[in-house]
Amino acid sequence: MFSKLKQIKELRDQAKRLQDELGQETVNGDWHHKINMVMDGNQKIVSIDIEPELLDNDKKEELEKGLKECFNETVKKAQMAAARRMQGMGGMGGFNMPGM
Repeated sequence: MFSKLKQIKELRDQAKRLQDELGQETVNGDWHHKINMVMDGNQKIVSIDIEPELLDNDKKEELEKGLKECFNETVKKAQMAAARRMQGMGGMGGFNMPGM
């Protein structure tokens, strides 16, 4: 029983380390060089840069479309970075829990 508790603690420690490491990584998403988004590996937006031309009221639909597409691209890149990081830890994401 204590062995399982120790394994759970180790798993929690590995997850925390992974989260900290991912927080240090950033990915960039871009939409037609008009919107740029930076997101960390924990999928938290760090910054968004929007070209002023898209801020005109008559460009509202284009801005909304661009934000959506840029966000989706950036999330995908962040997910891929997280997957690579987990693979680098070995095994099933590095979370080796024999007997569980």
